[in-house]
Amino acid sequence: MPQKRYRKALRVIGGGIFACLLAAGLYLGGLQLTGNFHTVIPGTLYRSAQPSAADISGYHQAYGIKTVVNLRGEHPGKDWYEAEVAEAGRLGIDHVDFYMSASLELSQAQAEELLSIFERAQRPLLIHCKAGADRSGLAAALYLAAVSKHGEEAAEEQISLRYGHVSIPFAGAFAMDETFEVLEPWLGFPDS
Repeated sequence: MPQKRYRKALRVIGGGIFACLLAAGLYLGGLQLTGNFHTVIPGTLYRSAQPSAADISGYHQAYGIKTVVNLRGEHPGKDWYEAEVAEAGRLGIDHVDFYMSASLELSQAQAEELLSIFERAQRPLLIHCKAGADRSGLAAALYLAAVSKHGEEAAEEQISLRYGHVSIPFAGAFAMDETFEVLEPWLGFPDS
């Protein structure tokens, strides 16, 4: 009898874990299907996954985007890159390339360079990476912390599962979490 209860408990627990993983997978998949587009600060800052030319046109029309900051870096000859640059040019949108890797920490000097881009950019601006989860999350967090001064909690929320960022120590994209933690004192937040 106890062995029967044990097996039943394992099935219930296993079913619960499966349901949670399925829900998380569906949510993350949904983010990618919708372009993972989000408003960070209305009228000022937006974030997304890699936008198509049609997406850029739509964001320009709906939100007045004046600058696109591509966090994937310059990629001449790649179809996605050429389409993005061409559409931005056609619409009179400034296009800025800044290379980041989701699996490498950003140095303070690189963060300063990115913040300088943000401070000079015409607003509203759209920041994007490939999936809109990791690099876009860190960039949005830095903007909220250093440019708009929204505070630590609001900034850290940008690097979260809500946007598809999975924060697991020793996983590649955890470098985005580590970067923000290392930069917190420089950003004026107490060391935690």
